[in-house]
Amino acid sequence: LAVLRLGAIAVPVSVREQADGLAYVLGQCGAAAIVYDDGLAERLPPAGTPASLRLRLAASEAAAHGTDAALAPRREAAPVAEEDTAVILYTSGTTGRPKGAMLSQLGIVHSSLHYEHHMRLGPDERSVLAVPASHVTGLVAMITTLWRTGGTLVLVPQFKAPEFIALAARERITHTMLVPAMYALCLMQPEFGTAELSAWRIGSYGGAAMPRSMIEALAERLPRMTPMNAYGSTETTSPATLMPIGEQAAHLESVGRPVACAHIVVVDDDGREVPPGETGELLIGGPMVVRGYWDNPEASAAGFVAGYWRSGDLGSIDAEGYVRIHDRKKDMINRGGYKIWSIEVENTLVGFPGVIEAAAVGVPCPVLGERVHAFVHMDPAARAAGGDADALAEAMRRFCAERLADYKVPETVGLSETPLPRNANGKLLKREMRGWVPAAAPR
Repeated sequence: LAVLRLGAIAVPVSVREQADGLAYVLGQCGAAAIVYDDGLAERLPPAGTPASLRLRLAASEAAAHGTDAALAPRREAAPVAEEDTAVILYTSGTTGRPKGAMLSQLGIVHSSLHYEHHMRLGPDERSVLAVPASHVTGLVAMITTLWRTGGTLVLVPQFKAPEFIALAARERITHTMLVPAMYALCLMQPEFGTAELSAWRIGSYGGAAMPRSMIEALAERLPRMTPMNAYGSTETTSPATLMPIGEQAAHLESVGRPVACAHIVVVDDDGREVPPGETGELLIGGPMVVRGYWDNPEASAAGFVAGYWRSGDLGSIDAEGYVRIHDRKKDMINRGGYKIWSIEVENTLVGFPGVIEAAAVGVPCPVLGERVHAFVHMDPAARAAGGDADALAEAMRRFCAERLADYKVPETVGLSETPLPRNANGKLLKREMRGWVPAAAPR
């Protein structure tokens, strides 16, 4: 907030970033100053690198300066224009080096207003920041939105379901923005059904679809909580769609309707708009869409067209304006000419008892092109009770066979002892997971 008051550009960086990634961000954006946690000093680049970096300030030093009466505070905020860049957020880099999306002053205000309006947030709101503050969901959906509404934001250093439930009860939390896997972990805790959580009014989520079974379980445990899907990205300064309050149960497979001033079109591979209900790539326009990527004209030219951001998501919009996301364009599996949405397979697997999260990927096959492989992370207790890995995998395949077309059923299932890899926005890193399995043998 101090950086924005100065009229400078803030570049939040995750505390999990390592030395190489931090050096890249500092150099690529031409950072003039860095404020860092004392315990992370060893990750900073050598003195003089990059040449633009003139000030290095440890958090303890910053706190000391904050109480120095000799330092006169700036009384007036620096003048800025609506379209000036306020924040640079580096994307996850799932396809190479991260790109610095330029979030404007207007875009951040616009998105904060959307959250306030759609979720009916007010000054009595109490929320928990359990997602990274250095990425768009934490920054815009939580920090700037609660700042605008005058509500209370409770910070937690890391998400652990039992502690989170206890905190939500103790703090009388009214609003959350989590990824579905976090809600799944809460549902697996016995105390989730007994804790005093009646103040919890809005349970929003993004980063992934939430299966019908999870929404129904949340409704049973927390009947006063309204689940609300949100769809967006760093490039859209967070929400491009939001589900209207009270409508999620009637539109379980939708991510909601476009927010005010957003314009979403669905186009085919030739860039032509398709009729309502047909599938294509979503192009997103509006005042919240960033102008491009910092000092990266090639990426900006590839990622944006005529003011619209190319989302890379395959989806559709029905006649009533509800948006559905079917898959990432690059994640759709092609098995012998049959197109398989990985999200459909994943949502089915999450319905299997004890499954916290699942990812479906295509494994190269010389005969069919690709076959379906699934990665599954289970609750440890359910995993231990389920017997050996082969028996569990076969049980999951039978479970899917009862609910999916035969060509969509995973031919192989891998059980992960640890949570599946995700980027800081909660999206599964499938490119990384594809490298975990060998190509399928011919059949």
